Formats: sequence, structure tokens, C-alpha cells
Amino acid sequence: MASRGVVPSRSILIWSALICVLATVASLVGLLESGPYEQETRNWARQAKGQDVGNLLAVGALAISGYYYSKGSFRASLVWVGTLLYFLYAYIVYSLAVHFNDLFLVYVTILGLTSYALVFSIDRLRSYDATFPGSPVRKLAGYTLAAIGGLFALLWLSEVVPAAIQREVPQSVVDAGLWVNPIHVIDLAVVLPAFVITGYMTVRGDRSGMFFVGPWLVFSALMGASIVAAMILMSADGFDNTFPPMMMVSVVVTASLYASRRYLQRVEDPVVTRDADAD
Repeated sequence: MASRGVVPSRSILIWSALICVLATVASLVGLLESGPYEQETRNWARQAKGQDVGNLLAVGALAISGYYYSKGSFRASLVWVGTLLYFLYAYIVYSLAVHFNDLFLVYVTILGLTSYALVFSIDRLRSYDATFPGSPVRKLAGYTLAAIGGLFALLWLSEVVPAAIQREVPQSVVDAGLWVNPIHVIDLAVVLPAFVITGYMTVRGDRSGMFFVGPWLVFSALMGASIVAAMILMSADGFDNTFPPMMMVSVVVTASLYASRRYLQRVEDPVVTRDADAD
């Protein structure tokens, strides 16, 4: 018997529930207790707390999308993947760039769960013959994602390149009290090239691009929200020059939400045989 929708793995709700519970605990402890970030600089501690706020928003997104994905929604599965990409990014940073604390094993567990959830889900989801949006909406999503990738690449390079030429440490690294900024590493090596490549492939109508553009836009909105939260916390704590970046990232969040909503609304569930076995 054929119908529209995906045949989800039975593990979807388990993956989602474990990540949601652990991320909620870690984020609330980070926000409410002084212990986790007591060894960090004020700058890096405020950024970490902003990430904690973003994590709580992502928990809601993962719980809701995971539920509807488990009910067979392909559109929800794309939001679920994008939220997992956010958690993967966030907990790489927590695991490697926050001093060892009582939550270390929680950070590593979330990172592991997120990694394997993505590994075991993406190939399965890409095998479905879903219908993606036509040219106007597809190009809007592709150009938006590529523009965000290019914008942030230029922003990071404008800090990193002069510092490298002058053989100095970038000021953001000094302020955070780190050897290198992990955000620079992950963004310049992986995320921002993925934005530009996926955006280009989406505009060209490539199915791989059209699959990943929705998740990356969801990731962009969630990550931007955590940056805005960090800027608000830093401003409240007396840091200067937080308003311009907060406004810029707010525009990015708005654009990401608009483009992802337009795009995902027009994704149609694939036709599948409902008696297929779930894992």
C-alpha cells in the first residue's frame, strides 16, 4: 500500500529524547550555575551562556520536528537534521573550547548522540524521492544561504587575515582567552563553504543541494539566535560595541527563517510503501 510520507526509524524519538534531556540539563546548569564557566574569561563565559539560550530554543525545535518526523513528515525530517547540525556544532565547541568541568561527559555524550543520529539518518532520508520547490522559491533559498556563507566568511577573514599578516593574535581570541577561536576553525573549514556550495547547487537544481539547503537554513536561524542571545547578555554585562553585530545577525536570522519557511512549506512528502520495515 502506497501513501505519502516517510517510514521513520523507530529510534528517532529515542535519539531526540536523549539529546533534548541532556542538552536541557547542560544548558540550564550553564545558565543558572557559576561553576561550568568559572574558569573562562567574562567574554567567553557570556558567549557560552548565549549558546545555552540557543540550545534551549533548539531543544524545542528538535522535540517538535522529531515528533512529526516520527509520524512520517519528510518536511519535519529536514528541520530535525538542521537542528542536529546545530547541536553538532555547538557541542564540538563545548567539548573542545570550554575548560574541563562537571558537564564534560554530558557535552561529549550529546556530541556522540548527535553525530550518530546524523550518520544513521541522512542516507536514509536522501533515498526518498521527495518533491522539492520550483525555481523561484528554490533560488531564494539557495541565494540566501550562499549570501550568508559569503558574508560571514568575509567577516571572519577580515579579522584573521590582518592578524596573520601582522603576526598577531586576533582580538576576539585574546578576549575569549583561547589559543584559537573554534568558531573561526569550524566556520571557515566546514560550515561556510557548505553554505556557499549548497546554495550554488540549490540554485542549479541539484538534488543534493535541494536536500541540504533546508537543514542548513534551519541551522543558520538557530545559530544566529544563539549569537543574538550572547550579544544581549554581553551588552547587559557592560561590553561595548555589541549592537552592530547583534543587528547584523538579527537580519541573518530573519532571512534564514523567511527563506526556510518558504522553502520547507513547498517540500512535498515522497510516495512510499507503508508496509516497509522501520529500524
